[in-house]
Amino acid sequence: MGIKTTLPAYELGLYALVVLCAIVYSGHDIFETSRESMNRKTFRENVRPGWHYFGRKMDTADFEWAMWFTSFRNFIIFALSGHVLFAKICSMTAPQHRSVVYMAYGVLAVLGTMGGTYLMIVLSHCLVLYTVALAKQKWLCFVAGLCSLASFKVEPFSTWQNGFVTGTFDLQDVLFYGGTGFSIMRCMSFALENCDRKEGNFSIFALLKYNFYLPFFFFGPVMTFDRFHDQVHISDLQRKQNEMWYIRLHALVHLAAIAAVDVFFHYFYILTIPSDMKFVNRLSDWALAGLAYSNLVYDWVKAAVMFGVVNTIARLDHLDPPQPPKCITMLYVFAETHFDRGINDWLCKYVYDYIGGNHDNIPKELLATISTFAVTTLWLGPCEIVYIWSVCNCFGLNFELWVQKFFQRETFAEIEAKMPEAMSRRIRGFFGAANFWAIVLYNILALNSLDFALVVTQRILLTGFPLSTLSIWLITYCGVQLIKERERLLAILEEKEGKEKGE
Repeated sequence: MGIKTTLPAYELGLYALVVLCAIVYSGHDIFETSRESMNRKTFRENVRPGWHYFGRKMDTADFEWAMWFTSFRNFIIFALSGHVLFAKICSMTAPQHRSVVYMAYGVLAVLGTMGGTYLMIVLSHCLVLYTVALAKQKWLCFVAGLCSLASFKVEPFSTWQNGFVTGTFDLQDVLFYGGTGFSIMRCMSFALENCDRKEGNFSIFALLKYNFYLPFFFFGPVMTFDRFHDQVHISDLQRKQNEMWYIRLHALVHLAAIAAVDVFFHYFYILTIPSDMKFVNRLSDWALAGLAYSNLVYDWVKAAVMFGVVNTIARLDHLDPPQPPKCITMLYVFAETHFDRGINDWLCKYVYDYIGGNHDNIPKELLATISTFAVTTLWLGPCEIVYIWSVCNCFGLNFELWVQKFFQRETFAEIEAKMPEAMSRRIRGFFGAANFWAIVLYNILALNSLDFALVVTQRILLTGFPLSTLSIWLITYCGVQLIKERERLLAILEEKEGKEKGE
């Protein structure tokens, strides 16, 4: 079945109406639940006074979001504004030296924020991995890099290194582990790209310029060394047509998203409610399903805003950073599921695609996915919930291939070839709907808790069967068909643009 297979307009309109009604119904349920539980004792820690003119309290359960946009908002704006200012001056006066200015400002910003000891820890790991890179042995670079990463993710080594850094501000641990973790991933990218260089080695100066680019340093995204090195050394800086207009538009969209999330948290306590399992057990099946889904959507919005702000600054510096993550509402296959496009690109280039090849061979795909999720587990920090999340998503990714291979057998291929393409798309949509909820259930493990994931699974699949199970499956099927329609339109648009360029 081709991606360009279409369905009747009235059918797609019906699907859109069903999805809209389901979202409104479930959203109303969560809204009423949030309003009634505003003063609940178990919620007092996370549901606090918000914007006074809303007359409602605000869900502040996400520590990082609250810190970034309240306590440390001014510091972040100050640091990034300084980078933009110095970068602009340099690009106008000495564009050939802009990478040096980026590095110098980044080093000073890290030094001022975290102190000299932290800077020495990062530099020592950079020096060790640079020394290993000179051997030009990929396996050795991987071993050294993963050991270095483990020293920040596994006890007692992580606590031992963190103990050298003095300071008591709230974001210290977030900045410490964020900066060191992303630094190791960048150093590994540098080492692996150095292995592929046929003549000579990159200098350690190139590694430092790559690692201490401030917008990417603490929170990512990871941009592989080959892309960064090529782009940052372009001295003839020119903008594409309407590029500045798009940069301004993206900046306004991110500001609007930040405001929208703050308003949303005054009316929907989607992060605090799952923390009280006694209260969760009293919710309806529809409210539980909406709660699980909205948690994933929020995490995507959070990632899109965080990386979007950073990417906007990178584009002002004439870089082409990793794209923002794909919206969870547009996913129904495990192969496209990720919340950090930079880490996803890193893993695909150096692990998943490197081992799995074209991803048609089942044993190679199994080895590739196990290796990928092993590295991901170390990156996230080994613990019970991360192990469960990794196993579930690794299974989901492989199960997709097994099902695909099974239905590619001659018998099924002949049956599908005989049926209308629209019917084939509908059948695939039902499988996609089941896969969609597998993605949701597997990922709320990491975003909320194992208990919450088990309650949602039990209510939707067991105690809610058949009414809740089949109705949610049907609504999700409608959503998947809308996603497929969007993919069809994008494919037609890309083909049209390709023909115009060819002419």
